Amino acid sequence: MLFPTLSFAVFFVLVFPISWALRPHRQRWQWFMIAASYLFYGWWDPRFVALVALSAAANVVFGRRIHGAAGGRRRAWLWLAVAFNLALLGWFKYYGFFAREVNGALVDLGLHGGLRLLDIALPVGISFFTFHAISYVVDIGRGKLEPVGFAEYAVYAAFFPHLVAGPIVRASEFLPQLFVPRALTRADVTRAGALIAGGMFKKVFVSTFIAAAIVDPVFSVPDRYGSFDVLVAIYGYAVQIYADFSAYTDIAIGVALLLGFTFPQNFDRPYAAASIQDFWRRWHMTLSRWLRDYLYIPLGGSRKGRIRTYVNLLLTMTLGGLWHGASLTFVAWGALHGAGLAIERLASTSRKPQADGRGGSQTRPSVDGINGTPGNPKPPSPSSNVPIGSDDPTPPPNPLRLWLGRLITFHFVCAGWVLFRAPTFEAAATMFRRLFTAGGAVQLATPAVVSVIALAIAAQLLPPGIGRRAAVGFGRLPLVVQGAAVGAALFLAIALGPEGVAPFIYFQF
Repeated sequence: MLFPTLSFAVFFVLVFPISWALRPHRQRWQWFMIAASYLFYGWWDPRFVALVALSAAANVVFGRRIHGAAGGRRRAWLWLAVAFNLALLGWFKYYGFFAREVNGALVDLGLHGGLRLLDIALPVGISFFTFHAISYVVDIGRGKLEPVGFAEYAVYAAFFPHLVAGPIVRASEFLPQLFVPRALTRADVTRAGALIAGGMFKKVFVSTFIAAAIVDPVFSVPDRYGSFDVLVAIYGYAVQIYADFSAYTDIAIGVALLLGFTFPQNFDRPYAAASIQDFWRRWHMTLSRWLRDYLYIPLGGSRKGRIRTYVNLLLTMTLGGLWHGASLTFVAWGALHGAGLAIERLASTSRKPQADGRGGSQTRPSVDGINGTPGNPKPPSPSSNVPIGSDDPTPPPNPLRLWLGRLITFHFVCAGWVLFRAPTFEAAATMFRRLFTAGGAVQLATPAVVSVIALAIAAQLLPPGIGRRAAVGFGRLPLVVQGAAVGAALFLAIALGPEGVAPFIYFQF
């Protein structure tokens, strides 16, 4: 079920009042929300509702076993829980990729046979509810969370606003909200309306337009287009994927707020970033923090020397790339960002003053320690925006360095988006070759297309106070006017219909 559709509008109109009517009766509300969320998820393929329920039941059992054990048995149950969740993800998302790569390697060696290729359907959003499950069992294992019953966990795992494409809401962020009475305030309605209307605009009038006008044609057959069209298509995809994914999370956050739940922010003007570290502080922030706290820090973070730090950064981001899709291009995209983070860290370390002849830095200790001992402070809370591998996420204060950093970072990110979007390395190489060597007349980069892309990028470079003032101004309007604005946005989105609005990009992950 897509957000900008008539079916979702009808679904939410029914769910919203029933949800608030049942909210004082916690158990009834929980089972109603589970049923509503399973209906939402089963709209694509009812078969996979059983998978979501199975995952929930298994993780409830694992959570209780982990909490009730100690020492080695506790670690064993935790590893078993993580392995179970990764096995589900691996089977549905990565078996075909692994089988193809193994069989290809065997053929190159002159061997026959290999793994059987199976036509396995990919459940929508399996990566997201797997990450939710892992955060639940790991936080219980770390003593940060108490286990809950099936109904509470099933609501968390299947809550329809974030089920299929995030944001990644940790159990420690969501579950406490189940037990706190909540009233719907005017401020909540205003903020939710602004988020939903803005998300609809970004999805329908920015992402969908740019995709159809230039990105899809050029990336599909780059040999047909000249350098300028290719350049604008690359910039266009940067805008498209931001507008598309941030639109979904904005709508998800707004819908959750209308139901009485607060989700963490997921984007903060990522193309205003002045470094790659800064980019990951702003882009898909819930994923960046998840990778930091559940992968980078357990690997050792920056606590085991420089070389190990660089290896941890590269491994974390490479696995983050693989999480996005079962393709070597995604792996390369993640490795590119990991290498970029490592190089930035190396450069920043070399510029720091040395405390003594042994190379000790006079700067404050790294933020990614986990034991709280001197030099290894406890990690920041999930709401912190400190990126992976960063000692100081603050952009350089010098205006020239700031804008130079923004320019370099944006083009580095755009180069990575080519790998992310292209189906093969050959297709990505063709895009880069056409970018630097092709002539030809401009075909698709019309003034309208260039203007939309330029305005979308420029909007992220505006001072953040402008957006806050606009939100305050919207909140001061009468609720009738606010409702009319949101209704108009929904109507225009629905009027285009599912035929005119493609599924959200991150549904495939």
